[in-house]
Amino acid sequence: MDVSQYLEIFLDETKEHLQNLNTQILDLEADPENMDTVNEIFRAAHSLKGMAGTMGYKRMQALTHDMENVFSEVRNGNIKVQPEMIDVLFRCLDALEEYNNNIQSTADEGTNDNEPLIKQLNEILAGKSADDEKKEAPKKTKKAAKSEVTEEKWNDINLDDSQIRVIQAAKKQDKNVFGLNVVVQESCILKAARAFLVFKAIEEKGEIIVSWPSAQDIEDERFERDFTLIVVSENSLDVIIKAAEYVSEIAQVTGAELELEKVKSYHPVEDIADGDNAAKGSALAKTEDKSKAAAKTEKKQVPGKPVVNRTVRVDIEKLDVLMNLVSELIIAKNSLVSATDQEGTANGAIDEHIEYLESVTTSLHESVMKVRMVPIESVVNKFPRMIRDLSKNLGKKMELYMSGEETELDRTVVDEIGDPLMHLLRNSADHGLESAEIRAQRGKPAVGSIFLDAYQDGNNVVIEVRDDGNGIDIEAVKEKAIERGVITPEQAATMAEKDIINLLFLPSFSTAKKVSDVSGRGVGLDVVRSKIESLSGEVEVKTKLGEGSTWTIRLPLTLAIIQALMVVVGGEKYAISLGSIQTIEDIEPGEIKLVQGKEVIHLRGTVIPIIRLNELLDVESTKSPDANMVVVIVKKGDRLAGLVIDELIGQQEIVIKSLGKYIKQCKFISGATILGDGEVALILDANALL
Repeated sequence: MDVSQYLEIFLDETKEHLQNLNTQILDLEADPENMDTVNEIFRAAHSLKGMAGTMGYKRMQALTHDMENVFSEVRNGNIKVQPEMIDVLFRCLDALEEYNNNIQSTADEGTNDNEPLIKQLNEILAGKSADDEKKEAPKKTKKAAKSEVTEEKWNDINLDDSQIRVIQAAKKQDKNVFGLNVVVQESCILKAARAFLVFKAIEEKGEIIVSWPSAQDIEDERFERDFTLIVVSENSLDVIIKAAEYVSEIAQVTGAELELEKVKSYHPVEDIADGDNAAKGSALAKTEDKSKAAAKTEKKQVPGKPVVNRTVRVDIEKLDVLMNLVSELIIAKNSLVSATDQEGTANGAIDEHIEYLESVTTSLHESVMKVRMVPIESVVNKFPRMIRDLSKNLGKKMELYMSGEETELDRTVVDEIGDPLMHLLRNSADHGLESAEIRAQRGKPAVGSIFLDAYQDGNNVVIEVRDDGNGIDIEAVKEKAIERGVITPEQAATMAEKDIINLLFLPSFSTAKKVSDVSGRGVGLDVVRSKIESLSGEVEVKTKLGEGSTWTIRLPLTLAIIQALMVVVGGEKYAISLGSIQTIEDIEPGEIKLVQGKEVIHLRGTVIPIIRLNELLDVESTKSPDANMVVVIVKKGDRLAGLVIDELIGQQEIVIKSLGKYIKQCKFISGATILGDGEVALILDANALL
């Protein structure tokens, strides 16, 4: 069978199962007695094994099979969860992740058999068997004796009264009642699937009254290689056996007529009283009803029609195409609005249609955006495991608290945000949190706290990483910067605290005393800033020495279509995102003051520096120097600036078109947009201007 067509689904589902296992094993470490968690882990390992086996990835299948064996013993109460076992299981997850990455890049799992891990898993199992050998010795001899006479296994099943009555009633109706024992081949990958096919084949020829182990246990693969059935049928034993043997990977099917006197029961059997045919019929009907009820409780795998999954996997490229089409539609709508404005015709019908078109395009844009939005949960779910590992590596006790995982962001942003967040968390764990001794001296709890909070704020999503650690030592940063020649001692003396902290974002800048596996190479905060700014976002930090730091990332909800303020500077049109605009002010030339040679205005108790866009953009202003100035006040974090423009056009929904590699040096131009009249307007990035 060609399985390559299922490769993408396999990779997606494997990632989901691995993430689920990471989360569940962390929960198990916190609460080793929780059987719900154990069952969940067993099911995920079982699913992974089946998927890997189906795709032909033998190494992955072997490792998950041994993991499943360990959890089978845990859920049966034969093994207790120990800290060493948790460490081994996490290493197994890392190995499975490696297989998955290999498959993603080459469609092959690689050549690593992970023998040391398989050996450790088997040692965990061997430890159990060594402990239990003495206790289980009598049971084992009995079991061995039983397996020698496989065809008699059905006589060892305990039947209750209702099941025995059904068998008696069937015999009185001259139906056949057989005991069957089905053995699955040792090489079979999916035992549960084979057993299900046997059930299906037999049910076409008769009715299964009892299954041992139960249908649920068989579905969960909680059986060795064989299972036993009691079947009522009008067909002969040969027909039933052939139906079961027809299923592939079945090694042997044995059976015989069931003799009730040999069968074990819970209670003494009460015979159905003989009477007229009607009485017999009603008695049989009642017992058959009981048998069906018993079969329903026994066979949980047929609960009725399954609920169809309401989600569908869509390739992100298809959504990109859809988004582009919506963008073109908005440009077409803007063109129509522009054309009717120029015509100057007061045609009410056209205006009405344009309003309707605007409403539809806005709704369509919002719908497409919602389709592209995914919770950041998919990214942050891997961090609790990372913090656990860092806690062990660094020898510090720490706990991660997360909130707002359901906050949604554009899929393209979510894919990119993982690395910056990872760097910030590692930074908090290594640099932020103090050692246990220092925390004790400061009267802090021994366990350090790291917080990851996400929430929506207007058209932005804010993600905060904070800790209750040492905070940033400004003096240490100064010394390091002077030592590296980044700043002079004179500059350091006059620099504001915020500017000194910003030095941390420089490439290869680190205050770590020595290089470790976790940090010290100066790769981290520069990656954070460049990645966040490439996503049109911003990052800032607040810190208090001895109390901790807060790193705040602010990201736009969407990267494609925004509400913007259209302005004119020197006869050219520009767009500024509404998200960064605070207010628009009318300022008299006399209100401008000079501070350290820079132009500022004093507005409602705040001193705000101003940027003359015509000078920055190298165009001649169309305004007279004596006329009042239009100043757009923009904000980045808690910093404000005033952009001096010539005139306002108004608010407009614009489509951001990337300028690609053409403009790299000009940081304050974030892209371009096509206006309704076909003209191209550049988009000013207020963050870069500030």
